[in-house]
Amino acid sequence: MTYSYCPECGTELQTIIREGRERPACPAEDCEFVHFDNPTPVVAAIVERDDRVILIQNEGWPDDWYGLVSGFLESGETPEDGMLREIEEEIHLEAELQSLVGVYAFEQMNQLLVVYHARVDAEPTVGDELADLIEVPIDEVEPWAYGTGPALAEWLAERR
Repeated sequence: MTYSYCPECGTELQTIIREGRERPACPAEDCEFVHFDNPTPVVAAIVERDDRVILIQNEGWPDDWYGLVSGFLESGETPEDGMLREIEEEIHLEAELQSLVGVYAFEQMNQLLVVYHARVDAEPTVGDELADLIEVPIDEVEPWAYGTGPALAEWLAERR
């Protein structure tokens, strides 16, 4: 969320150096509000089934865009619980988390990606938020350059 005015006292925010960086902050003497604009936590998973990776296509994405199962971490959830919830919501399956692949900054979207490797045993189905899903043989899946792509590239490199 971007602020123009202080949500605490209503004063127009200014760019002020706080903690060594320029940040939107309230200039009022009796107010200490600083908008840190921290990244939003997102969980994602490389979901594997029978030596294939399940890739999903969200509603509204271009026809040739597919990505990892992912979603926003909700308040009160652990990253592991959030990831299992997202897998169930998006492809209607219970999964078993295998490992943490890593944590990645997705600066273009101001997100922090927590990426897991998960396994499922049954055939996935398209959830309400999805337009499509595909299963790609691990040897044929090609990572993309942004977002969750670097995590997929690292995971593939470790497998090979």
